[in-house]
Amino acid sequence: MNLTEHIAAIPLFEGLPNDQIEELTDIVVDQTFKRGQSIFSEGDEATGFYVVASGKVKIYKSSPDGKEQILHIFGPGEAFGEVPMFAGAHFPANADTLEQSRLFFFPRARFIDLIKQEPMLAMNMLGALSRRLRMLATLVDNLSLKEVPGRLAAYFLHLSEADSGADELELEISKGQLASLLGTIPETLSRILAKMSSQGIIAVDGKKVTILDRELLEELADSGKLS
Repeated sequence: MNLTEHIAAIPLFEGLPNDQIEELTDIVVDQTFKRGQSIFSEGDEATGFYVVASGKVKIYKSSPDGKEQILHIFGPGEAFGEVPMFAGAHFPANADTLEQSRLFFFPRARFIDLIKQEPMLAMNMLGALSRRLRMLATLVDNLSLKEVPGRLAAYFLHLSEADSGADELELEISKGQLASLLGTIPETLSRILAKMSSQGIIAVDGKKVTILDRELLEELADSGKLS
């Protein structure tokens, strides 16, 4: 695909007329990042937002002692950084690539000019911001109200839902990164995976996870506790 076709395929820009897609293509900055490269740091000015064309990006916070808490992982087609951009604020967290990634950067001033011209683009952005709010609410719920088994069960159900309800899931991040995303440590994650397997809820083979009992997995996601 050429650049215009890539832009047209981004869910955020769904339904836009061709002339608006062309204008977006004119303002986008096509960037490539190596694995582990910093995209922005907490406190940097949000001069625009990004869309992942390929690869994966982690958004995370770091404590003074170096402990990392992954807040979210974005993949192809997903936008990030748009909330602080609209607020004219600074990025509230860090962003690094998890693998070599191609990112589309949309500068704030020129993008806002386009929004003023195209109501559909404004509606799409409102939808994206609404989804981000729900994502943050879920994150707060998981980290503050659920125990780690419940967070893990909810994560597996999320992966399944994103793959049309599939029972066979492929973990695209390392178990260390998954532990950070869930707010725990790898050793605890391994123990929980083993217990869920022994109870017949899931089967784990490397990075492949198979849901064996969806009802029990849903109950675990709600209760947060393994029996």
